[in-house]
Amino acid sequence: MGRLSFGRTGAALALVVIGGAAMWWSASSGPGLKSVEAAAPQAANQTPSAAAGNARASLPATSVLQPSTGVVAAAAAQSVQGPTPIFVLNSLDATISVIDPVTWKEQSRIPTGKEPHHLYLTPDEKSLVVANALGDTLTLVDPRTGAVQRVIRDIVDPYHLRFSPDMKWFITAANRLNHIDFYRWDAATQTPVLAKRVSTGKTPSHLFIDAQSKTLYSTMQDSDALVAIDIATQTIKSRVPTGAMPADLYGSPDGKKLFIGLTGSDAVEVFDITGAEPRSVGMIKTAAGAHAFRAAGDNRHLYVSNRVANTISKIDMVSDQVVANYPAPGGPDCMDVSADGRYIFVASRWARKLSVIDTVEKKVVQQVNVGKSPHGVWTLSHAAR
Repeated sequence: MGRLSFGRTGAALALVVIGGAAMWWSASSGPGLKSVEAAAPQAANQTPSAAAGNARASLPATSVLQPSTGVVAAAAAQSVQGPTPIFVLNSLDATISVIDPVTWKEQSRIPTGKEPHHLYLTPDEKSLVVANALGDTLTLVDPRTGAVQRVIRDIVDPYHLRFSPDMKWFITAANRLNHIDFYRWDAATQTPVLAKRVSTGKTPSHLFIDAQSKTLYSTMQDSDALVAIDIATQTIKSRVPTGAMPADLYGSPDGKKLFIGLTGSDAVEVFDITGAEPRSVGMIKTAAGAHAFRAAGDNRHLYVSNRVANTISKIDMVSDQVVANYPAPGGPDCMDVSADGRYIFVASRWARKLSVIDTVEKKVVQQVNVGKSPHGVWTLSHAAR
C-alpha cells in the first residue's frame, strides 16, 4: 500500500494517484493535496483476536479537526486517558499519530524508523509492533497509552507483518527486496529470531496465515501472482496467477476462501483454498483500486477500500456480493472498525487525514488531520476480526 516503486507498478499507480486525487478534489471543499506518494499500492493490517474495548463517545457532525497545539514530533507519546487511542502510521513522515477517539484531536506524534506502513499486536497483547520498512526496524508501542516501549533493529525491509495464530511465528514481507522472512517468536523476551529467508520473486506485498498456522499466503504485487508457503518447512508450495496488482488478502471464517484486492482493477478476486493449490473461482466487482480489507465484526461481512473510486464496499463472504457502499474521500487505504461495528476508521492516503465513516448513516462524520501519506490504522478497541 505505498512503497516507492518504478516500472509497471509506478505507471499503474500514477493512474491511481491521478484518478483518486481528481475525485477527492472534486468531492471536497478542503485544501488541495500537497503530497501524493508515487508508490506501489499495498495492504492492510489485521491483528489477533479483538481485545475488549472501552465505550466510544458518539460522533458529532462532520468536521475537520486541526492537530492540537504542540503536537509536533516527540520523543515519546503522551498518555491518552479514557478510551484507547487510534494509531495512524504516517509513512512519509516516519511518525505515528496518536488520536483521542473522544475529542478527535491528535494527542501526540511519535517518531519511528523510515517508512512505517503496517502494524500488528504481539501475542501477549502488550505491544503494538510497527514495521518500519526502510528503517529496517520494529517500533514497539503500548497499545493503551501510545508510549514507545523499545525498538528492535536489523529486521530487513519489514513492509508487511503477521503473527501465526499459534503465536509461534513472526513473519515479514520484504516488499522492496523480494523475500519473506520467517522468525521464531521468543515469548520470554518478546523478540523475533530469524529462522529462514525465502526468496519469492518480485514484490511480495501482503500476508495472510490460515487458522491452523500451516500455510502462509502472499500476494506478489508486480508479478500478478499468489504464493502459498508451507510454514513448517518454509518452502513455496504453489504459485498461481491473479488479476492486476494484487494487494491485501483475507481468508473467510470457514477457511475455504481467500479474497484478494486487485488494486490495478475494480474487483476482488475470490480463490478456493480447499485443494492442493489456490484456485480462482470468481470476481466481485467493487470499484476502482480495490485494495485493503477489514472484517466488519459479524463473522460474515468484509470491508474493502477502493482507493481510486474513493469508496469502501461491504462484501458478503457467503454470497460473494457487494451489499453496501460508503463514501471514503482522499484515497482510502487501511482501516479499522469500532468495537460496536458502526464506525470505520480509514486512512485517507492522499489527503493526510483519518476519516471516520458512520456505516448506518453512510457518510463521513469526522476527519482528523494527521501526517504525510497516512497508511496503517489500528485501535485496541476494535470489532472482532
